Amino acid sequence: MSRPARSVKSLLSVNSRVPPVASRPVTGRPEVRSGSKFSDHLNGVFPGLQFPSELARRILTHASHQTATNGHNASLSFIGRRVLDSYLHLFLTSSSALTPEHDLENIAYHTLHTYALGEHVGSKWGLGRTLRWVPAIAPEVREQVSDSPDLRKVGLYKVQGDAVTAVMGGIFSQFGGSVAHRVFHTRLLPCMLVKGALHEAFHRDALAVCDRMGGPEGRLVKNSSTKNVADSAY
Repeated sequence: MSRPARSVKSLLSVNSRVPPVASRPVTGRPEVRSGSKFSDHLNGVFPGLQFPSELARRILTHASHQTATNGHNASLSFIGRRVLDSYLHLFLTSSSALTPEHDLENIAYHTLHTYALGEHVGSKWGLGRTLRWVPAIAPEVREQVSDSPDLRKVGLYKVQGDAVTAVMGGIFSQFGGSVAHRVFHTRLLPCMLVKGALHEAFHRDALAVCDRMGGPEGRLVKNSSTKNVADSAY
């Protein structure tokens, strides 16, 4: 069995062990009361999906933040990384542009690099506006580099990249593989059709799959009577 097939099988096993996150009752804790701002943001980025407040809060809380003791996005990011790797390899191995000269591992490395995801996808999704995180440098050093936009961007792109994979992990766990697959091809991969990310040879096929799945503004949740385009996208 090929590597992508094994990965998808393992993902289905992971999904069966990760129950959807239900919304929790609002309590007096500040982080819970403010949970709606996180779900509001993600619901706006992905129309048609309704993120439970607790799930959205976890997705948009980095382990560096002081509230991370109440839950952060590391485990969802781990799941999301496997989701992305599986979907990308399925796409690449089914593409007519693939030749024996292509190095799949190298292509995947550049396409799914954390900083690249943060810069091109995380910024497009506006994650930095609601993401909770703290730069991993001492306060006195932070003051010295506060005027360096390049250094600030490096840190932001890293945590945004982690948040992107957490979003994918959250979507896969909460809404299922079909929705996550459609998000990958219509909302994420088109953002990586830039220099240094997805290999140019695969750009045409990436756009074609995106179009078959409804395009960048297409519905993410299909009616039960509608043919599952995600399963026949290749």
